[in-house]
Amino acid sequence: MTVLGIETSCDETSAAIVEDGVVRSNVVAAQVDHARFGGVVPELASRAHLRLIVPVVEEAASRAGTTLRALDGVAAVSGPGLIGSLLVGLSFGKALAFALGKPFVGVNHMEAHVLSNLLEEQKPSYPFVNLTVSGGHTQLILVRAPFDYEVLGETIDDAAGEAFDKVAKMLGLEYPGGPAVDRRAREGDPAAVRFPRSSFDPDGYQFSFSGLKTSVLYYLRDARNERDQMPARFVNDVCASFQAAVVDVLLKKFFRAAEIFGVHDVAIAGGVSANSSLRSRAAAEAERRGLRLFIPRMEYCTDNGAMVAMTGYLRLRDGARSSFELSAEPNLSISRP
Repeated sequence: MTVLGIETSCDETSAAIVEDGVVRSNVVAAQVDHARFGGVVPELASRAHLRLIVPVVEEAASRAGTTLRALDGVAAVSGPGLIGSLLVGLSFGKALAFALGKPFVGVNHMEAHVLSNLLEEQKPSYPFVNLTVSGGHTQLILVRAPFDYEVLGETIDDAAGEAFDKVAKMLGLEYPGGPAVDRRAREGDPAAVRFPRSSFDPDGYQFSFSGLKTSVLYYLRDARNERDQMPARFVNDVCASFQAAVVDVLLKKFFRAAEIFGVHDVAIAGGVSANSSLRSRAAAEAERRGLRLFIPRMEYCTDNGAMVAMTGYLRLRDGARSSFELSAEPNLSISRP
């Protein structure tokens, strides 16, 4: 079975082809126009998707050595995400499937992130605990079996990736903020500033990063009162200290869940899973606990068509189909199909 996956939930236009569970191509066109605005502009994102969707899909088919007519099915993200962006990919996917006379299935963007850990040859065994961290979401999920999820906890305010972007903006760093903070943190001292670790829901799995973000804001305000500018070393130390606080909170709840539910495999997905500190510290702690840790390669961490194609392939293989009347849902929950 050969399936085309289309991802347009935010500002990456991506298409990929999976054949019998193996990735044959994965094309991602990043939108650079948003950098000068310091964040994604929804209207610009949807217009860019309109320009890019056809050449990206054609390139995915070409790299896979196949044609669109040879497809056995089409999958596209229906939510969550930016409504205008979602509509472009979803409408294109439904139209293509209809024109080809092929089955279509809508894919939950968050579910696709979880299943991005199935893109590699080595895959986690069920049940496993998955931590999804991105610009828009922070979720801790118990994956009991394919398409059988329990959301253990999620953020009540800012997502981890959103906090990274906002702190980067406070420091005058470039967008996107996550990679910028990570780069500067490598040259800083994570113990330079003791930023707070959220005590919200201390025995549970809910996350909160707004207090940490505000603490950085006040620290920088006070520091600016004492100096005219922020030297590089100061910025590096703030980045390292902030990043350490975020990773501490994420990993504490992540490994607590693994222990309580008695799983042997754990996984991390989403754009923030590309963070070097999160990856290295998670690997070290998993090894110490005797757990197998799964994190996708870099190209599968951020939004990509491969994770959508894989999810679509698994659902179509199991007989799932979506109506051509399927609508985009910006706030779609992972607990819903």
